[in-house]
Amino acid sequence: MLDYDKEAGAYDATRGGEARAAAAAAAVLTLIPENLGSAARPARLLDLACGTGIVTRRLAAARPALQVTGADRAPGMARMAAARLPGSVLLADSRRLPFPDGTFDAVTTVWLLHLVADGTEVRGIVAECARVLRPGGVYVTTVDKAAAHDVGSDIDAVLADRPRRPASDACADVAAHARASGLLPAGQAAFTGVGQGRSPRSTLADLRRGWFTMLPPDDPRAEGFADRLAALPDQDRRRPDPRFAVRAFRKPAAC
Repeated sequence: MLDYDKEAGAYDATRGGEARAAAAAAAVLTLIPENLGSAARPARLLDLACGTGIVTRRLAAARPALQVTGADRAPGMARMAAARLPGSVLLADSRRLPFPDGTFDAVTTVWLLHLVADGTEVRGIVAECARVLRPGGVYVTTVDKAAAHDVGSDIDAVLADRPRRPASDACADVAAHARASGLLPAGQAAFTGVGQGRSPRSTLADLRRGWFTMLPPDDPRAEGFADRLAALPDQDRRRPDPRFAVRAFRKPAAC
């Protein structure tokens, strides 16, 4: 896994920047009802694994009535997020959230679950998100992140038979975890990862950096994939952008 303290400074620039953040926030907000909370109690949203806060800030700006809290376990990421949302970001481990039951009306995890290799741990994270939701609240998460990058390009053809670990954020598995925590399906959305289309040269660089976790640079098989990527035409032309999937789950209202 990447060291997100070291990645923090360059993270946004290498992940689509503001354009991708805008698309992600817009998709997430379509799944969060505007009538959460009440006159006596403002609605609260937790953006868990908020990273640099680039999406979190947009969630807060788009819904001024929402009290938005960002949380991340990486100090480098949390510092950047805190600069964007002063007083609204804290360090927290998604497996053991420092909040009482039923604290939030909405919880979001954008690009978190795919990072967790252990399915049992993913289930625990979803359970924690469900725990801190109030009855009637909604949990929104990205799913199937790796699959979003398979856009049918010549790069995908080269990489088709590379070793892969099972996707920890597979939609069916996440839905099962949500169901086990008492959450019900509540909608879906999608958005384009603007500026994240792969080129052969950038994909080769990712291979050399070890971004393909099941194909480290010192793996003898890596050179074969490198040679095939280097042989593709239009080395700097980006192929189509990925299309990311988002799912929502609702905690049933109390009777």
